[in-house]
Amino acid sequence: MQKNTVKIKICGTEYFINTDDNAGYVEALGAALDDRITKALKASRFISMTQAAVLSALEYADEAKKASDVADNLRSQLKDYLEDAAKAKSERDFYKREVERLKADKSESKK
Repeated sequence: MQKNTVKIKICGTEYFINTDDNAGYVEALGAALDDRITKALKASRFISMTQAAVLSALEYADEAKKASDVADNLRSQLKDYLEDAAKAKSERDFYKREVERLKADKSESKK
């Protein structure tokens, strides 16, 4: 895949990002980060750019960790559901065979 060089601007500083990702996606990430840092700076006039960036990074790390935990939980639930479905299918197949066997036994006993 060809690398794209994408220019983003965060708090007045331009950054050139080399990425495999779509330029629009990277620009949207940059805009979201710029917005988050700008809001942190506006929330407190005593916070530095570095502090705002660190707080923003912590917020993103928190969101990513929580999303990862939710995804892990969903994968675990899905695995359990698939195991339950496989067990139910196996039981269904057993009972279908049992019904067929009983039908055959009934037919034999009528003869």
